[in-house]
This record gives sequence, C-alpha cells and structure tokens, in this order.
Amino acid sequence: MFRELRRQDRKMEDNAVLELLTKGEYGTLATVDAEGYPYGVPLSYVYIDKTHSIYFHCAREGHKLDNIAANNKASFCVVGEVQTLPDRFSVRFQSAIAFGRMFEVSGVEKREVLTAFLTKYSSEFMEKGLKYLEADEPNCRVFKLEIEHLTGKSRFS
Repeated sequence: MFRELRRQDRKMEDNAVLELLTKGEYGTLATVDAEGYPYGVPLSYVYIDKTHSIYFHCAREGHKLDNIAANNKASFCVVGEVQTLPDRFSVRFQSAIAFGRMFEVSGVEKREVLTAFLTKYSSEFMEKGLKYLEADEPNCRVFKLEIEHLTGKSRFS
C-alpha cells in the first residue's frame, strides 16, 4: 500500500525519525477535500510515543476540518535540520513523513494532549498555561493522526 523509500541510502533509522518527530517545531499537514484538491497547512504539533500518534489542535471549524470530515486519510511532513550547499548544488537535511488517519479526541486524552502542547512550547509558563487551558479548552478541537506508515530521510554529506 505504501511506497518504499526510493533513496534507501538516505533512509533514517527508526529511532532518529521518532526523535525528529518529538523535537520538531512544526510540520505540514496534507489533506484532500471532497472534490479531490490537496490542502497543505503548517501546524504546531506534538508526537506522543505511547499512542504512536501526532496530535494537532485547532479551532471549531475550518478548511482542514472539512477535509478530514470528507476523507480522514492524511500525511504530515516534518523538516529538521537544513543547510544549503551552494557549491554542491545540494542540501543537507532531515525529514520525516507520517501517513495515517485522522480522528478527533476528547476527554482525558484531549486534556493530556493540550498539556503536552504546553510542555513542548511553553514549559516556562505552565501555571499560566494551565489556567489558559481551563478557559480555552471548550473552544478548540484536538485531532490525532494515527500513524500507519512512517519514513525518514536525511542527507548529511
């Protein structure tokens, strides 16, 4: 069902791919609308190892939510270190692409994910962030991409 990585010589080890997912700042979520048009949107995210899923939070409505309702298959791409090599007409890089299906989460899982966002992006402001969550949680939705296939590729030479 999923293609093998064409450049096997650039394939990242599984632990390195998971590290990139864990430490990445943002990625691009790709969905498809009901008419078949692709839509890519950059998002902040958290990867949670115990569920092997990538989580996103968003408003109550919007383009990506319409797409997920029409087709819950998606991919998510994270790019790590990048360095242009002008004299070699190339680039050093790390990237990971996850494929899977999107599902909305609620209750305890939603709260845990939103707290994980605070830990990742605002750890120095946890007390204030938890108060913010109390007030804002009803206004947001949280989705997870249950990873079915994951690849990582790098070039460092």
